Amino acid sequence: MLKDTYKEVKSHTTGIYKEKGSKFIGYSYPVYSEDQVKEKLEEVKKLEYAARHHCYGYILHADKSAQRANDDGEPSSTAGKPILGQILSNDLTNILVVVVRYFGGVKLGVPGLIRSYKTAAAEAILEATIITKTIKEHYEVSFKYPQMNDVMRLVKEYDLELVNTNFQIECKLIFAVPKSKAELVVQSYKKNHELRIEYIKTL
Repeated sequence: MLKDTYKEVKSHTTGIYKEKGSKFIGYSYPVYSEDQVKEKLEEVKKLEYAARHHCYGYILHADKSAQRANDDGEPSSTAGKPILGQILSNDLTNILVVVVRYFGGVKLGVPGLIRSYKTAAAEAILEATIITKTIKEHYEVSFKYPQMNDVMRLVKEYDLELVNTNFQIECKLIFAVPKSKAELVVQSYKKNHELRIEYIKTL
């Protein structure tokens, strides 16, 4: 069975963690492109311009195909990786988490840094409302008016979401179907040779 759902944060949140005088502030944002990641990162840098480090991790797309972590001057893998780890452990995508650090005068060491960045990221995510979305494929069916009943029967049978309809002499209908059911639905339509079905896009 194909997995056709994914989880996102609904809106921007913050979380704070303090250790030995250092203050870590976590910011989480829903993002959908590299450009949005840059935009939000700049926002945080302007807001927290006095912070010594602006570390982050992000994941994009329903299949989590774009992932990146950045330590912004902290020792390698002590900041970006723990932030990204929190995103992954919460099974989230289309999210940017930035954690800024104000140095408190006491060095925390590698374990302390990892714990601090991880906790600040976790606190920001904890504040978020998590929403589940379904990956849907869109298809267009072309048919003659007399085939209307056959087409609509399958719409009802598979509980398809109608996106657009145009019922003239040459009828067209666009439906959305969860990815896991798409192949079954397409094959059902293809059994009727008088219907033409075309894939449009995945959302």
